[in-house]
Amino acid sequence: MNEIQEFSQQLLDNVERVIIGKRDVLERLMVAILCEGHVLLEDVPGTGKTMLARALAAGLGIDFKRLQCTPDLLPNDVTGVSVYDPQRQEFAFIPGPVFTNILLADEINRATPRTQSALLEAMGERQVTVDGVTRRLEPPFLVIASQNPVEYEGTFPLPEAQLDRFFMKLTLGYLDEATESQMLLNLGGAHPIETIGAVVDGRRLPALARQVWDIHVDETIRAYIVTLAFATRRHSDLLLGASPRGSHALYRAAQAYAALHGRDYVLPDDVKYLAAPVLAHRCLLHPESALRGATLPDVIAGIIQEAPLAIGEL
Repeated sequence: MNEIQEFSQQLLDNVERVIIGKRDVLERLMVAILCEGHVLLEDVPGTGKTMLARALAAGLGIDFKRLQCTPDLLPNDVTGVSVYDPQRQEFAFIPGPVFTNILLADEINRATPRTQSALLEAMGERQVTVDGVTRRLEPPFLVIASQNPVEYEGTFPLPEAQLDRFFMKLTLGYLDEATESQMLLNLGGAHPIETIGAVVDGRRLPALARQVWDIHVDETIRAYIVTLAFATRRHSDLLLGASPRGSHALYRAAQAYAALHGRDYVLPDDVKYLAAPVLAHRCLLHPESALRGATLPDVIAGIIQEAPLAIGEL
């Protein structure tokens, strides 16, 4: 697993030249990348969501495109369109921005549901169907979407089916005082994003993802993951629990996190650490529970505290 660890550390160290003080978030993002999973970044404006996606693509040295989502964005603006060529007397396909390696869907909740759904096939199947023709997306293909949780006017909340396509939901949050002071010092001249380059070969990601499959997961830990998933489906505060896709994502995430730290086996703490960012956005609170102040991360934290783990069998 040294290959995965070395690859990850080089990339994370490079991204930290732009995004400082958020190593824990960067590691979780790296976990999603190693699992070829899509990521939803939800945070207030100005916390570095767009800059994070740009720095990641620059460090990987792969193709990057940004899609600015607005209410007038059409599905063909995402997937591409067939245009008639009078010289050849046939239709020619013009690929949309989805034909890339890393797609940043900025403010995805500002796009209409019809346009949001244009990403569903791409995220789930790594392919796009336009005018009855299916076209494969070249690996690696990752969607990093951002949204603002504060502003609701002119937005269209993502449906549960689309949220479930995101491997992980992350929040950068504000910096502490010392780190924000260091950020101002770093930005005293040219922005670091202008000087960082590729430090790893992003084309290796599919091969590294296959290596993650070899990380050992004990039967007891596998049962623990299933216990957590079923607990979300039975919890009194939740109208909707995590899907089977969610339990599989948690299983894969724990494997990738172990590989990231140079281990060939998963620990229970790996599962606990990743449960909230992997499972919370796949659940739905009861309206009454939300009015009482319950939050999805808090519910997942409570489930982790209560869910049994037969540690003696490990």
